[in-house]
Amino acid sequence: MDQNKKFKIVSSKKTRYLLPNILTLGGVCLGISSIKFSIDGNFSLSVTLILLAAIVDALDGRIARLIKGTSDFGKELDSLTDFVSFGIAPVFILYFWELNSYGKLGWAIALIYSVCCVLRLARFNLTKNENEQEWKNNFFEGIPSPAGGLIILIPLIYELSNFNLNFDLKFITPYLTILTALLLVSKIPTPSLKKISISSKTTIFLLLGIGTIFIALLFYTFKTLLVLSFIYLIFIPGSIFLYKKELKKHATKISDEDHEDIL
Repeated sequence: MDQNKKFKIVSSKKTRYLLPNILTLGGVCLGISSIKFSIDGNFSLSVTLILLAAIVDALDGRIARLIKGTSDFGKELDSLTDFVSFGIAPVFILYFWELNSYGKLGWAIALIYSVCCVLRLARFNLTKNENEQEWKNNFFEGIPSPAGGLIILIPLIYELSNFNLNFDLKFITPYLTILTALLLVSKIPTPSLKKISISSKTTIFLLLGIGTIFIALLFYTFKTLLVLSFIYLIFIPGSIFLYKKELKKHATKISDEDHEDIL
């Protein structure tokens, strides 16, 4: 009878929860490792690890929903990982690269960013859209923490990209960090691709675009990352416009339904 007993870490019914949580834990290891390499002065590897953490963060939730492995534990673990990988690690990289030259002010800026990031994640965990407001799932309130972690690294990414533009972005580091911190806790609608539906005809073009981006990141990592960061910033005003348009459309729809009920 003892031979029939098999050692199991979790029950067979719960194995689908393992993969997304393993990916999430991998993300936190990448974030912590990026801090270590920034202390060593290896900023190119540090930024690369933050990029990999962002990719893992984008995959774990989607994989969890795909295999129906979502859980409250996974949600909390994901938020804690986001705080380490995008609320602490990027600003530490900036501190060892440039902010430490500002003395106590530089450390204060680093703390402000981390505090804003944890507040943003706490608010995100408590945000629940009602059924009639599902369209809001296509938007974030404020910029998400992975985007924020990459945006504050733009001056460093620019330096690592070796663009010969004879322009130094180091001086904007503290201002960009504070601005990004405010965007994290703001209610500005920013794009979310979680609920975007893609037609079968455009799937091939989407896959081609994603493949092209990955190839560009592989061979021109920092140049591509810099371009993608600026493209994301350009999309924010467009996201605000689309949000207001959707808000107006649904407000009109609700008003018409109430009018019909009265009649």
